[in-house]
Amino acid sequence: MSDTTQQSGAIVLGDNQYGKAEVRVMKVDRDQARHRITELSVTSQLRGDFTAAHVEGDQGLVVPTDTQKNTIFALAKDGIVSPENFAIRLSDHFTGEFDWVAGGRWEVKEYTWEHIPSSLTTNVSNGEHDHAFVKGGTETRTAVVQRDGDEVFVVAGLEDLRVLKSTGSEFHGFPKDRFTTLQETTDRILATAVTARWRYASLDVDYNAAYDDVRHLLLETFADVHSYALQQTLFEMGRRTLEAHPEIAEIKFSMPNLHHFLVDFAPFGLENPNEVFYIADRPYGKIEAEVRREGAPTEPRAWDTVTGFC
Repeated sequence: MSDTTQQSGAIVLGDNQYGKAEVRVMKVDRDQARHRITELSVTSQLRGDFTAAHVEGDQGLVVPTDTQKNTIFALAKDGIVSPENFAIRLSDHFTGEFDWVAGGRWEVKEYTWEHIPSSLTTNVSNGEHDHAFVKGGTETRTAVVQRDGDEVFVVAGLEDLRVLKSTGSEFHGFPKDRFTTLQETTDRILATAVTARWRYASLDVDYNAAYDDVRHLLLETFADVHSYALQQTLFEMGRRTLEAHPEIAEIKFSMPNLHHFLVDFAPFGLENPNEVFYIADRPYGKIEAEVRREGAPTEPRAWDTVTGFC
């Protein structure tokens, strides 16, 4: 690079954060005979004036990442309630315990466990074993709390919610050129793995109840909508969620189109009336969009460092 194109001025530290990533913790609630387990992966990242640590190697203000890990375990002992509540408690702790910590980012993922169904009578309640569990569902519940001073932003969501419709989906009327080989169809399999994240406009929320209902709405809408494109289904999922939940400001989706192609039985002299498909692992279509209320204020700080589209 020539001298005329070099940038002038001092080299300084830009935005930064640090912490402990993917702390795996399981909390067993044993206060009743029917136990409840909560498995989380928690990432804690602190923000503040850590210039001396980067520029001079001075660790005087660096809360060790190991301390952050131990804090996650200690606060889990007092109860988790929900991923959102737990992340907010972590943010309150670190900004309250250490004056120089101005904010941060706390990400919590919750993995689904369900009680094992049982026809026995010992240690069984309502047809389910009290303290034996099976991994449930495909999806992971997510929460990201960002804090900037006294301002707290909560983005909740889920990822890898795998859904499929064996009919009720079409795809036709698209533009064609000399590279187009895809055939139009009025009856196809529609399959995707939903990643969705939504921002709460308030902190006065029953996060568990809201999550359960949003998940229900996403599934119900996917099943109910006669789909002419995955984009249409995505928008309807978002629209119904926002209409039912005024406390949600906006919702974002990332949804792959997991292709199922009809197997050609013609070389075998057989018919295949939409019964046998081969599943294409990759490449796949990827549909991403935000659904929001027209004119509603946005809050970019809530989505800062949320990887990908959502």
